[in-house]
Amino acid sequence: MNALSTYLADSTTMLRRNGVRMRRYPMIWFIAGIPIVLLLLFVYVFGGTLGAGLGGVAAGRAEYIAYVVPGILLITIAGAAQGTAIAVAMDMAEGIVSRFRTMPISRASVVTGHVLASAAQTMLAVAIVVAVAIAVGFRPTTGPAQWAAAIGLVLLMTLALTWVSVALGLVSKSVETASNLPMPLMLLPFFGSGFVPTASMPEPLRWIAEVQPATPMIEALRGLLLGTPSGSSGPVAVAWCVAITLAGYLWTQRLYEREPAPR
Repeated sequence: MNALSTYLADSTTMLRRNGVRMRRYPMIWFIAGIPIVLLLLFVYVFGGTLGAGLGGVAAGRAEYIAYVVPGILLITIAGAAQGTAIAVAMDMAEGIVSRFRTMPISRASVVTGHVLASAAQTMLAVAIVVAVAIAVGFRPTTGPAQWAAAIGLVLLMTLALTWVSVALGLVSKSVETASNLPMPLMLLPFFGSGFVPTASMPEPLRWIAEVQPATPMIEALRGLLLGTPSGSSGPVAVAWCVAITLAGYLWTQRLYEREPAPR
């Protein structure tokens, strides 16, 4: 068996292991629950006022739910990344990774199993949030091709944040630290165009919102699902996803290959 076959077989085993743990300790409802609460809060409590601020003759709650869903989806992905960091930190703290290092398995397969399992769980959480959004009035206006592109972009965003979260789990000194390090990822949509247009922000904050990665990702999703003008947001969002994925992957490999430090 060559190196690639060994890597694929071992990654499948690690994926199955992480899948079993996810079934025994289900976090999917927690991962999807927070974005759903935020969705209902912003739509039914703030939606009327914030929707009127979007402009248009009849702008209101219905228009705001269409506006806010892409940002909620990014929060869902970031929340799942927090769970991944915790799972990796638990493996490190319990010594399981050290045991894997002594076994004749592909070293890269251990983190790959975490990434694949987390990506599957994240996509399921996104599907639950989208279903709830549709139930409360979200109505995408584009066709199957745009939906397929939106799903592809969500998957790219998931892989990017998941690789970063694995690295954060490896670098954390404790499980508690791992639960806190990914928190800024969940705040990015709030400081972008997730809940209000960047044009309504003060100049310094507007500049931050427009240069950080969450804004082009949200605008690209908004354009794909609702047909709104997104300019260059699509290519910029893909470029951000590729860059973050590569950085997270290289950081993860560097952390995993180093000698384990006492915890």
